Amino acid sequence: MTLIALNNLTKKYPGVIANDDITFEVGKGEIHALLGENGAGKSTLVKMIYGLVQPDYGMMRLEGKGFTPSEPRTARLAGIAMVFQHFSLFEALTVAENIALGMENPPSSSILSDRITKVSYKYGLSLDPKRLVGDLSVGERQRVEIIRCLLQDPKLLIMDEPTSVLTPQEVDALFLTLRRLRDEGTSILYISHKLEEIKVLCERATILRRGKVIGTCIPKNETAKSMAEMMVGSKLKSPKKSKANFGAPILEVNNLSLKSSDPFGTALKNISFNLRAGEVMGVAGVAGNGQDELMLALSGEVLSGLNSIKLENKQIGQSNPIQRRLLGLLTAPEERLGHAAAPEMSLAENTLLSGFQRQKLGRRGFLNKPGAIAFAEKIVQQFDVRTPSVRNGAKSLSGGNLQKFVIGREILQNPKVFIVNQPTWGVDAAAAAFIRQALLELAEGGAGVLVISQDLDELMEISDSFMVLSEGQISTPRPAKGITIEAIGLMMGGTKVA
Repeated sequence: MTLIALNNLTKKYPGVIANDDITFEVGKGEIHALLGENGAGKSTLVKMIYGLVQPDYGMMRLEGKGFTPSEPRTARLAGIAMVFQHFSLFEALTVAENIALGMENPPSSSILSDRITKVSYKYGLSLDPKRLVGDLSVGERQRVEIIRCLLQDPKLLIMDEPTSVLTPQEVDALFLTLRRLRDEGTSILYISHKLEEIKVLCERATILRRGKVIGTCIPKNETAKSMAEMMVGSKLKSPKKSKANFGAPILEVNNLSLKSSDPFGTALKNISFNLRAGEVMGVAGVAGNGQDELMLALSGEVLSGLNSIKLENKQIGQSNPIQRRLLGLLTAPEERLGHAAAPEMSLAENTLLSGFQRQKLGRRGFLNKPGAIAFAEKIVQQFDVRTPSVRNGAKSLSGGNLQKFVIGREILQNPKVFIVNQPTWGVDAAAAAFIRQALLELAEGGAGVLVISQDLDELMEISDSFMVLSEGQISTPRPAKGITIEAIGLMMGGTKVA
């Protein structure tokens, strides 16, 4: 039995057809995957279902009746709920207060708190309605978003990359909840780049490529690689790791302690480790355990103790980002649009943000615009960045293409140490494989590479050694070989593993 049917949905923007004649359906009580590489049209499609975007052509039918939501409120009243990839919560408010803000006519606080408690118990989403959101873990914050949706008694729940910030144990708990909802008749449209999860959870998958439906499949009958190849339309190469050959420690961190400037952030407590030349070291951890603070301290955006960080035996704890870059320590932060790249600036202009000194893109106060254009074109060519021109704004690129540009901009400056936070977050399989291979090749060339990531499969694939960051403290570095993902997941949750 069909819950929602999309027929010939089309949405055009200047210079691009985001969705081209999309037709597929989701059954009642079905967990249905929506797959596609970055820029394939997934986000535009679910925004049309949720009423955030209006189609130029085509129609939708919900339970056999015409469905044309003019705004999210209309979609919610019709039984459509959505959990977005980026949470929309106020940290200074309680769980109940946040949920009330998302309701059309919220009941009294006592009645709402009682409903939250009952729903959270029923679906195994333990949550105290009186707790401040700022005190919750990332996994608990996701529960707030899900419970907010479940209180609407949805017919269709749309989930966009719901496991990107969860431990393996939290993923298992989420899947139990989703299966329980499915068994009660709720349909789920599930977007994820984690194809092994799709195989385990979803009954059917619709695959988009460049705005068009190119087919459907039954995930359990496919491999992650075969689904990825359907998404990109070509054979996929897995990153190849050569034999480790490490040099002397190139980056040394000693008893680094740092208070967070964010009132809901996590202070770093006595962080110590050495990164060797030619080594890829992974840092695992659930978001909110000090990753941002560690990145800011290592990049020089926040200064630390004089003796806390050494690069090639030079004390750099009090050196600013420009000084560190000139010495060869380069970074790529998690937030690509806004932190790593200026949205309104062209790609060529964005090369100036981090390549001004090392690439000699300016002299005596004058910008070397031809040099910036040439450098940007080199990045686009070598890192397969899909863009009509390097004069296009950074915000015009899909997430995966902008990430390839940001990573390429730093790698092509030949860093001695490269530190990257969430290198493939929200990036499709082909782009992720490309980025991981680039990191491996950088290490093979003698650089030290520190990868902060919540993607455990990624860390196991490329890391020589790894550490776990939990509540601002870091575990002793250990070889990646021989450790299980389940053990890392327990460590991410604060459990010590021998």
